[in-house]
Amino acid sequence: MIIANDTAIQVLSAALKTGGDFAEIYAEDKRSSSLYMVDNALETAVSGRSHGVGIRVFKGVNSVYVYTNDSSLQGLLECANQAAAAIEGNEALGIDIVLKHNVIKTVHPILIPPHGVELNKKVDIVKRAYGAASNYDPVIKQTSVNYADSTTNVQIINSEGLNAEDERVLTRIAISAVASNGMENQTGYESPGAKMGFEFYRDKINVEDYAKEAGRTAVTMLKASPCPAGKMVAAIENGFGGVIFHEACGHSLEATSVARGQSVFCGKMGQKIASDVLTAIDDATIPNAWGSSNIDDEGNPGQKNVLIENGILKSYLVDKLNGRRMDAEPTGSGRRQSYAFAPTSRMSNTYIAPGSSTRDEIISSIDEGIYCAKMGGGSVNPITGEFNFVVSEGYMIKGGKIKEPVRGASLIGKGHEVLFDIDMVGDNLDYAQGMCGSISGSVPTNVGQPIIRVGKILVGGKK
Repeated sequence: MIIANDTAIQVLSAALKTGGDFAEIYAEDKRSSSLYMVDNALETAVSGRSHGVGIRVFKGVNSVYVYTNDSSLQGLLECANQAAAAIEGNEALGIDIVLKHNVIKTVHPILIPPHGVELNKKVDIVKRAYGAASNYDPVIKQTSVNYADSTTNVQIINSEGLNAEDERVLTRIAISAVASNGMENQTGYESPGAKMGFEFYRDKINVEDYAKEAGRTAVTMLKASPCPAGKMVAAIENGFGGVIFHEACGHSLEATSVARGQSVFCGKMGQKIASDVLTAIDDATIPNAWGSSNIDDEGNPGQKNVLIENGILKSYLVDKLNGRRMDAEPTGSGRRQSYAFAPTSRMSNTYIAPGSSTRDEIISSIDEGIYCAKMGGGSVNPITGEFNFVVSEGYMIKGGKIKEPVRGASLIGKGHEVLFDIDMVGDNLDYAQGMCGSISGSVPTNVGQPIIRVGKILVGGKK
């Protein structure tokens, strides 16, 4: 326990003394380590510990958030008094605070806590990945490997009586390989991660396989021709292909945007917003998945939320404050980067559910188009839904067969329009890991989908 009950009650009472109707304490203690290897040298090996507390007060739909790294009673009371002073009012509402310890069920077992693993074992993982990528092909001219793990203990206490504690363990490795012919470079990148301990490298992945895949992508794209531009049929592969739904549609289903009327999906609950073949889900309960949680950062249990079912909008992702604005219950979606951020509604593991088509059926159905084997980064406007995403590995499809590789491709469109253009959904669901940014900071999220076919989409490339 980070904060004792009697301390918490004093602090919450102080936060409510000017008329707030809800107060919350979020306490965090985080241990982390990271390694970085480049140019055949281990450049950095860092470990650290951070600690802090955030205090939030509501009055209706108004919110104040103050944070500190002084968790003494005096430090917390000063923080609470600052929050109370920002709430317009003169006297407390007389809220009786009775705390009850909430027992949290852990669905993400940790077998080997990473903070207890010797440094040389972590270094060995990094060196194995570095060697496999560097030696993949002579045209690989630079390799870099980032290793990271963290163990975060949190305690969430509020004036409604909640007192919950949770431990979150994350492990991830990122491998970059750059291929060069002396005139131009191409990069391959792989970054698997999970809500697991060091057993991730024993039971879940082989780092050499991911390193070689990064090398293969870089070499393949170095030999690729420029992609032609224009509207065409697209097959977008599973895993990180789901970044398009996440960015172009998922953010527009978060109450962060919806509650303020800044989403193309405002007021469309129960309406058809996608093709019949599309079902989309945000599920924080997948065991040991990168974006999963036992509880969210407001203390609500993680949930499986069906966002779209057979094309019909079924749910938004809702946090406590925006739930007040929308008259909606929280969906276990309140998330934050750390104690330095107030939470808001965020995605967890967001994916398009498997359909009835096979990968071969989707590819063979395209007479001429583009096969997007891997997607990269991009940008999106959540108000309009307009997006632009890089295809990091692409191929032309001709006569129902995948042909020559192409580079420099991008997919351009509007999220609410492309949902209707998805006309085939495969059965090979897979996930990929990323970090998602919003007003509550950067949080770990999974994106996912089976291979999908988009009947028409604008492809940026060489005219």
